[in-house]
Amino acid sequence: MKAVKIKELSVLAKTRYLTLYDAMYTNKKGTEKHWSIASRKNKETLEHQYFNDTEDETDAVVIVGLHSSTKSLVIIKQFRLPVNSYIYELPAGLIDPNETIETTLKRELKEETGLNITGIINDISHNKLYLSPGMTDESIALVYCLCDGELSQEFLEEDEDITPMLVNKKQASEILNGNVKLDVKCFLVLSNFVQGKLDDKF
Repeated sequence: MKAVKIKELSVLAKTRYLTLYDAMYTNKKGTEKHWSIASRKNKETLEHQYFNDTEDETDAVVIVGLHSSTKSLVIIKQFRLPVNSYIYELPAGLIDPNETIETTLKRELKEETGLNITGIINDISHNKLYLSPGMTDESIALVYCLCDGELSQEFLEEDEDITPMLVNKKQASEILNGNVKLDVKCFLVLSNFVQGKLDDKF
C-alpha cells in the first residue's frame, strides 16, 4: 500500500469567495486519480498546505450564543441560495483578513442578531472543525459564548435575509420536530439544548 498523495492542483473555476480546484492524486494502490475540491483559499495558500505541510487557517466562526438574561439559545433563520429556501442555522461568518476568531465572533453576532458578547465559554485557541471534508477544506471555530441585548436586524448586510431569534427549550423542540430545513450544526446544538446539556453554561 502507498500513501495517498496530491501531486498537482489546478483551478477549474474561481469566484470572489470560492475556488473550485481539480486535485490530481495517487491512491493507495498508486493509481492516478482526480478529485474536485471547493476552497475559500487561493491556489498559492492551498499549495503551501498540500506540498509544504503548512498549517491551514480557520475559515469561519460558528456561534453558539447563550442569551444570559432570558436563558435562551440564539439562532437565525436565513435564506440560503443553494437550498433555495429559509433554513435554521447558528449565527456565523467568515474570518476577514487581519481578524482573529474573537473579533470575527463579536462582529458577526452583532451584524446578524444585534446582540453583544459578554463572555466566551470554550477554549478557542485550538478550535478547528471541518464541515464537509469530502467536498471542501472549509473549517470553522465553534465558539460557545454568553451574550445579551435586544435582537435587531439593523446591522445586516444588503444581501443577508436573516431573522434572528431567541428560543427556549419548548420552541427548540418544536423546531426539531417541525417540517423545516435545519443546518446540521444547528440541529445538534438545539438537541443538546433541549436535553439540558447546555444548562451549566449559562
